[in-house]
Amino acid sequence: MRRLHELKPGTKAIVLDVEGNTTLKRKLLGMGLTRGAEVRIVRNAPLKDPMEIEVRRYRLTLRKAEAEKVIVEVRE
Repeated sequence: MRRLHELKPGTKAIVLDVEGNTTLKRKLLGMGLTRGAEVRIVRNAPLKDPMEIEVRRYRLTLRKAEAEKVIVEVRE
């Protein structure tokens, strides 16, 4: 298990869990980062903040603080 912000561009992963306070968790779940969703890292800005990901055919931009709350399993 890893945190989403640790991944490099091109990496695919499956969402295992989303942590955080109620507001942040609701926001991330609403963006499609639900358990079992496949995500792909599109690109990282310098210092990985923000990072662009693809989930459920949509591209999203997440701040490092948000991506740290998403626990994933890397797909080979």
